[in-house]
Parts: sequence; C-alpha cells; structure tokens
Amino acid sequence: MQAHHDPVLIERCIELLSPALESVANPVLVDATVGLGGHAREFLRRFPQVHVVGIDQDEHALDIARERLTEFGDRVVFVHARNDEFPQAIAAAGPRAIAAVIFDLGVSSMQLDFAERGFAYSQDAPLDMRMDSRSRLTAAEILNSWPERDIATILRDYSGEKFAGRIAREVVRRRVERDWTRSSELVELLYEVIPAPARRTGGHPAKRTFQALRIAVNDELGALSRALPAALDAVVVGGRIVVMSYQSGEDIITKREFTRRSASTLPPDLPIPAAQVTTNFRLLTRGAETATPSEVERNPRAASVRLRAIERVAA
Repeated sequence: MQAHHDPVLIERCIELLSPALESVANPVLVDATVGLGGHAREFLRRFPQVHVVGIDQDEHALDIARERLTEFGDRVVFVHARNDEFPQAIAAAGPRAIAAVIFDLGVSSMQLDFAERGFAYSQDAPLDMRMDSRSRLTAAEILNSWPERDIATILRDYSGEKFAGRIAREVVRRRVERDWTRSSELVELLYEVIPAPARRTGGHPAKRTFQALRIAVNDELGALSRALPAALDAVVVGGRIVVMSYQSGEDIITKREFTRRSASTLPPDLPIPAAQVTTNFRLLTRGAETATPSEVERNPRAASVRLRAIERVAA
C-alpha cells in the first residue's frame, strides 16, 4: 500500500513547477488527476501561498483525498470531473491565477488494489474498469457487443498487442455461447490464445489486453487530447505544466501538443534572426524524462513513467 502515498517523481515535479508557484500572484495548482492526493499534499505543505484544485473522475479516490488533505482546509477544493472537463472544473479556483497544472495519468495503485473494480488481471472481478461510476460503458460491454474488428483495433492501437486479431476473434466466438462477465475468464482465454513462447517475455500475457480495455472504457486518450489544450490555454504567463505518462499513447499526445505549442508559426524561410522568433510556450524538458533506478526501487510505479514539462512565456 506504500505506493498509494508515494507520488511519482515528486521532487522533479516540485523543481519544475516551483518557479511558477513562487512568481505568480495568488497561485493555483490544478492537479488534473488528483488521485489520492499525494502530489497535491506535497505542494500544499511546501508552498503555503498555493491553493489546489483537485480534479478526478473517481469518486472513491476523491473521498480518500479529501480525508488525507483535510488539514489544509479551504486551500484545496475537489471537483468530481474528467480532466477533459478542465474549463468547467477550474471555475472552482475563482479569481486566482492558474500558475501550474500537473497530470499524473493512468490507473492508480488504489484502483488496482480494489478487486471489484476489475482493473487487475491478477484478481477475479467483474469486467467493469470504469474510473467514473457515472459512465455507462464497461469492459464487459465492449467484449459482448463491439464488432470483432473494433475489439482488435483497440488491442492493437492502445497496447500494441501482437495477437489482437486472434484474441478478438476468439472473444467474439465464445460470446455466442455465454456473455463475458468475469476477468478470470478473459485471463484464461488469453493464456489459451497467446502462444507459449510469447508468454515467456513482456510480462503477464493479460497486461496488454487489460490496459487496452481500460483505456477504451475511460476514453483516456481522447480525454487527454482534449484536456491538454484546455490546460495550456488556462495557465497564465509564467505558468507551467507537467505531464506524467505511463504508456506510449499518452506520451505521443503530450509530445505532439507540447511541440505544436512551442513551435514558431512563422514560415521557416523568413529572414528573421532566431533570437527574434518568439512563441507562446517553451519546452522545459529535453524529450521525455524517466525515473532513476533508485526512484523505481523505492516506487515501482515509476518504472514506466515519461515526464514532459512546458512553460507559458507569452500571452
């Protein structure tokens, strides 16, 4: 359970965001994926002038975060929303300036530990995988009603599953006899369908399929592609954004949006000195940063993290 209280790359996040929090008047940090409040807690503790807006679509996580951060009183407000509802959620900040935003993406250790949520392939549970209980789409509905081609597409595109077609075909064949309801049934299928040599490398054979289903159920990539532009538009001059991704699709979306915002829109052949070419944003990281071996040893969730950061330098 330690991973619940050990925020990923917290010292690097503080290093990257502190200039904005210390220079902007009445600063607000928007934790766009507040989870259990690990990152928010450290920022509230170290920066007494900072207020936090914590956004999360998982009601259970918000309840835990409220309890953990109760000592900070009205310096933190919580919003039950998806992060792509960013413009509406930050209304809770009132007149204060959005100085920093942090996205810690993906599934949390808490969500994996609660078997009934269906995120973990190591425990039998209903095929749910919803982060937001208000949502209607579940993993079971995908497996029981989506066309074979669409199931194969999400397995291939969201997790790089090499046997996506074979898995999708078998899922559709078996659902004719009985609906998919339990995660253990899906894990059993994957052991049967994925060849033994392929099961010996790359981790658990169900890892990629469960990841792809979770991403599809929660529209994680679509939500991020909408949330990032909104966050970039919201931060004030001098404001900064940090994104921590845990799978390639998230990192690709982040890289593309950050690159687009930090690139000059002037034609490349104009005779203008480089020093005079300005953009509204500048990159703070060279490529995607990863966790150190010591960080991974202390916090295994950091093993796959990719961190990128950007700063607004002009209106």
